[in-house]
Parts: sequence; structure tokens; C-alpha cells
Amino acid sequence: MKDSNLEYRHYVIGGVAVLIVVVYIIRLFTLQITSDDYKKSADSNAFLKKIEYPARGAILDRHGKLMVYNQPSYDIMVVMNEIKGRLDTLEFCHALGISHEEFDKRMAAIKDRNRNPGYSRFTEQVFLSQLSDKDFSMFQEKMFRFPGFYVQKRTVRQYQYPVAAHVLGDVAEVSPSDIEEDDYYQPGDYIGKLGVERSYEKELRGVKGIQILLRDAHGRVQGRYRNGELDQRAQPGKNLTLGIDLELQKLGERLLEGKIGSIVAIEPSTGEVLCMVSSPSYDPRLMVGRQRSKNHRVLSQDVWKPLLNRSIMGLYPPGSTFKTSQGLTFLSEGIITPATQYPCAHGFNFRGLHVGCHGHAAPLPLVPALSTSCNGFFCWGLYHMLNQNITKYGSVQKAMDTWRDYMVSMGFGYKLGIDLPGEKRGLIPNSQFYDKAYKGSWNGLTVISISIGQGEVLLTPLQIANLGATIANRGYYYVPHVVRKVQGEPIDTAFTRRHYTKAERTAYDYVVQGMRSSALGGTCHELARYDFEACGKTGTAQNRGHDHSVFMGFAPMNNPQIAVAVYVENGGWGATYGVPIGGLLMEQYIKGKLSEASLAKAQSIQERRIAYGTTDR
Repeated sequence: MKDSNLEYRHYVIGGVAVLIVVVYIIRLFTLQITSDDYKKSADSNAFLKKIEYPARGAILDRHGKLMVYNQPSYDIMVVMNEIKGRLDTLEFCHALGISHEEFDKRMAAIKDRNRNPGYSRFTEQVFLSQLSDKDFSMFQEKMFRFPGFYVQKRTVRQYQYPVAAHVLGDVAEVSPSDIEEDDYYQPGDYIGKLGVERSYEKELRGVKGIQILLRDAHGRVQGRYRNGELDQRAQPGKNLTLGIDLELQKLGERLLEGKIGSIVAIEPSTGEVLCMVSSPSYDPRLMVGRQRSKNHRVLSQDVWKPLLNRSIMGLYPPGSTFKTSQGLTFLSEGIITPATQYPCAHGFNFRGLHVGCHGHAAPLPLVPALSTSCNGFFCWGLYHMLNQNITKYGSVQKAMDTWRDYMVSMGFGYKLGIDLPGEKRGLIPNSQFYDKAYKGSWNGLTVISISIGQGEVLLTPLQIANLGATIANRGYYYVPHVVRKVQGEPIDTAFTRRHYTKAERTAYDYVVQGMRSSALGGTCHELARYDFEACGKTGTAQNRGHDHSVFMGFAPMNNPQIAVAVYVENGGWGATYGVPIGGLLMEQYIKGKLSEASLAKAQSIQERRIAYGTTDR
């Protein structure tokens, strides 16, 4: 009889032997077929693949003035497999002017696959970036003593002027998510982070080149492999020409010094943004070089939020500038005629509800109502549209949605689509919004404040400026855009299509008359001093503290070259800051310079400072 235990052990030993053979086969397959570690090792011994980084495209203003260009910079690269314990760390740190702790920190960060998912000990990794010419020359003298370290020539952005930071944006090192989203990038590369540097990244960055260098058994470079036959030359990025007028931008930033707010100017005939100011701002040159991270942290912690582009991200009540859109809607819907008059006894008074207004002649029709910025007129217009036209609309909800459709057609409530990252959509309420807020029990009196640009209505300064451009064009607009031309490419057709509003063409003629009347003797009367026909509309947006000063206008009346929106937080009446700033910008752009009187006025405005809730006049 056989020993069952011996027979069992026989099968176990055989199974173990088979398992060991299978493991070896799998391991050999992994090493030779699926893994490229040995290939990388062999290639790294024989070849050095050196990336050539393209020059990033330059950025110019509409007149060809250089705003952003490149300067040489140097990165210290390391191939971990080539160090092999031969590095004099103390001397290396001394040569670069860094501490031993910083050295250890940087080496650990390179090897951390969570922070550096593309890490390989056989390929070049960025150890230290953006060395200046001076620092590089000092290191270069001793570089032969540090095996495994190389120098990679790069370029770094340089900003010619301390203006337009929010438009231009900045460039910084790629994040892991950037690398994951686009395989063009590898650790240590740079990418546009904000502004046109971000939105036109693919056009600006160019195409990388590569040099394949042959090395001997000691790792010394012997020359180009196959005389450079397989090398690829870097292709420089494309230059951008902006619609920005540099001198207009400089003036706008001067006028908003010490104030919180925004200026946006648009060329109505093209939609090109002529200037975009957000205040407070910062010098874009702070975002260059090895101090960028520190400076960015300081700016991000500033309570005044200088990194916020208020022109496209700030959400504000438009105040009385919004009355122009109401007049267009009421005329087009037949709620009023140009001759319709509404009373104003220091405001709108009905069924115990009072919306105040300043003193002026009454009753009055649309044109003088715009000129004097009468609250009563536009409150009555909305009340009659929502409450008195049930036969036409069927319900207050349908009337409200009709009103909302007009507003959306004028560029409100949704993003306009400007070629800058971070644009906000604002808020235009509809019937569902109010049904939810008031549980279905509301009417025109409940929401009357939206007729004068208060209540739930919120716009960006860009949308207010676009309203001015639309009125200047008598009923259509182009999507506002800051880039006028990309080198060698046609402009995106999204920026060349006309967008028509729901309002009738004839309605715009009456609104233009009202805005011109305002400039001649109404709330914008300061514009009358210019020898070009300016049209304007003030706004004084109510606020918990001091009211906001708002202006929207364009010039000349019959051949519009510029539309402007000015928003100064806590600036008081629209005529206090909005009108004079808007007028100065119009003069600068149309005339090419300011008169002596205007220079003095600009200096006076520049020197005035506003703090939250107070105005120093």
C-alpha cells in the first residue's frame, strides 16, 4: 500500500516548481517586452535627448507697441541615474547659492511621483528654474564638477509696462493637472495661467524641438546623432496683436488709482476691447521669475483682491444705465410710444409703494426721462408691461419672460464669450425665479426695482460697456474680444458675427436722442464741453454703504468710435466719477491726447482716493 503522505508531497513539490517557472517567465516577459526600463537605461547611456524650447509669441497693442516679449533664462536640469553618489553636495549648493535643506527638498520633490508623475531616473528633470544671466555664469564655471547636472536654455516673459495685468495674464510652471490634460507638457514646462496668456496658450507656446546627442561610454557628448538628421527644430509661438490701445489703458489705470472698480472701452464697429481696467491692479512684472510664487501669495491674500478681474468677474447692479434697455423694450413691445408721459412726484408712488427720485419737471416722455434719469417713468413702464397687459401676454409670468428675452438678446444674463478666462454671466431673473422666491404670489410692484437696474439684476462692467456699443450700433453687437489678430491666422468667426437684439431699430433712435440730451443738459452735462457729440447715461447704484458711481456712453453720436462703461465702487453719484472719467477716455481715444484742461482734470481724479463707505472729495 502506497504512502499517501509521500504521494501528496510529490504533488506539492511539483506544483511549487511549476509556479517558480511561471513566475520567472512572467518576470522575463515584463522586463523584455512590457517594461522599457532597460531600453531607457541603454538609450540614456548612448543618447542625450535635449529639448529645444520655442520662443513664446510676443504680444503687441493695436498700434504695434510691444507689451510682452521674451528674455533668456536658464534651468538647471538633473539626470538622477548619472549622479551615482559622485556629487559634492556642499560645493554644489554653494555654487547655486542654496541651502542643503533646499537641495534635499528639491531632490525629494523630483522623485515624488504624486507631484511629478512623469519622473524617470534616466531623463532630465528640472532641479532649479529661471536662473538669471549672472547666476548662470557663476554656476557654469563649476558645472563640470557636478556629473548629472545640465543647463537648459529657456526664455522668460518680460512685460514692458506695469499695466494691463488682468488682460495679459502671466506664465508659470505647469501643474500635474496641466500635464494630465495635455501631453505636450512635461514637468518644468511653463503654461499661461491667466489672461490672454491662458486663453491663447496653444497659439503662443509654439512647438518644441529636439536634439539627439550621441554619448560615449563615459557619458561625454560626442556630437549630434547621425549629424542631426533626426533632430526637430523648435517652431516659435505666434505673435498676438491686441485691440488694446496702450495709451488709453494707461490713462484708465491712472484714473482708477486709489479706487475700486472697472473701466471697459469697446470699439462698436468691431467689438474689439480698447481698454480693460480693473482696480486695484498690480504690476505684471511681479509674476516673473523665481519670486513669482511669493508675490502671487501676497496678492492672493490682499483684502482688496487685486487678482480679481472686476471687468468680467465683478457682478454689480447697473443702476440707471439699465434704463436704456427698458426704454428699448417698452417701445418695441408697444407699452409706450415716444410721446407717452408718466408722472413723477419725486418718484414712483402707487398703492403705498414709493421709489424715490430727484426733483425734475414732470410728467415727461422717454427722451427727457432718459436725460434726467427719471425713476418714476421706468417704474411705470414696467408696471404697465407686467400688470396692465394681461390681454397681450396672458399672465404676469409670460410678460416677465418676454421682458427677460429682451434682456438676454442685449447680452445680459449669460456670458458674452470674451476671449479671457473667468467671465461671469451676471443675473437676469425670469418668472421661475420669482415664482420660487415668492411662491407664485407676485406682480409688477413686487419686482419694480429691476426697471431702474436695482433689485435682482446684476451685470458685469463688460456687459454694461457692450450695452453702450449695441446702442451705438443701433441694435447689434459683436462679441467683445481683446485679441485683434493672431499671426498667420484669421480671426475667429465668433467675433465677426453680428448679434441683433429683439428691440426695434427705430427704438434705438429715441434712446440715442435721450443719451445725447443727457450730455447736453441732463445728468451727463459735463460731456457738453467736448467738440465731439458724446452720448451718455449715468447710474447711481444703491449700496449698503456709499452708492456706486456708474456711467455708460459712446461717441461720436453718428459715427461711434468708442463705447465706455465706468464703475467706481462707493463713488457716489454717476456724475461724480463715472461721467468725467468716461469723457476723458473718449477724448483720449478720439483726439489721441488730452487737452490742457483735461490733463488737469485727470490729475485731480487720479489724486482722489476712495475707501469703503467713504469718499474723499
